[in-house]
Amino acid sequence: MKALLPSLFLVTVLPAFAVKKPAAFQPQAIVSGGEVIPLYPPDSPFLKTNRIGEAEKYNTATNHAKGPITNVLNIHNPSIEVHLASSGPSNTGTAIILAAGGGHENLWVGPEGADYVPYFAKEGISTVILRYRLRVDGYEPTTDAVNDAFQAIRLVRSKAKEWKLDPAKIGIIGFSAGAELSAPAALFFEGFAKKNNSRSDPLAQISARPDFVGIVYPGPTPFTKFPETKIPANVPPAFITCAGAGDQVHALWATDYYVPMLKASVPNVELHMYGRGGHGVQREGKAGIPYGMWMDRYMEWFSDLGFLGRPGVETKAARESADYAKKKR
Repeated sequence: MKALLPSLFLVTVLPAFAVKKPAAFQPQAIVSGGEVIPLYPPDSPFLKTNRIGEAEKYNTATNHAKGPITNVLNIHNPSIEVHLASSGPSNTGTAIILAAGGGHENLWVGPEGADYVPYFAKEGISTVILRYRLRVDGYEPTTDAVNDAFQAIRLVRSKAKEWKLDPAKIGIIGFSAGAELSAPAALFFEGFAKKNNSRSDPLAQISARPDFVGIVYPGPTPFTKFPETKIPANVPPAFITCAGAGDQVHALWATDYYVPMLKASVPNVELHMYGRGGHGVQREGKAGIPYGMWMDRYMEWFSDLGFLGRPGVETKAARESADYAKKKR
């Protein structure tokens, strides 16, 4: 009987090690006291998981690194920064998501975000600063950034009970490039819901429809490229503002949104076009220029539609949108 020869090849079985994924970057608050919450879980298909660990880049208005943050870029873990209004009797239950502009190269989260927090707080309104993904960082505004806006609306609405918000009083204001998020949010929420209804998605059953939108000195709207864009029957009310000849291109884009709404007799769509001013006027505005007071006009519109009333009370905006939808269906 022949002896068994020793094997010439030994196979060593090593324990399997999981590939360590980079930890998601945790953004810092723009305004002291803000709670920063990522829009997506780290393994979300919306994200580039190989980049979510990259740090955001912050720029300040001064040469001091500790100065107030004016703009941010390199956003790969998009988020919302939440500033809740007082829980007392002055709380309206309304939340406004702010999408700053910056030409998709950065986000001006200071003048088009942080500066509005104390203003809205005095009115009993909660403020949410959105940090969405940018073209300069390799993302597509019409899909990635717009999805971030829809996700922000769903996320805020999902927290309504916890944060003492009225789930029927949650909307978005977009400035310049940020209006390229708020305008589509008013038009394409039904399509977003159909594409993102997986049972594994905890927000799948939460509506992404904004209850109101602000379109402020906007970039191109969906109507700019596709004038026949369908207007949903339950399209939310909109406030639109821009300087005229002093900001001609953005003024024309503002009318691109307004005119189809007017032709369709959509209720509560308001346009303020100013004779003087340029691009990017902020809340404090410029002394002596009516355009600098556009926020007063916004708050008049907002109050008239019922968004400054008590939480849980149906708004005029909701009633008239529902009536319009019945006629269209």
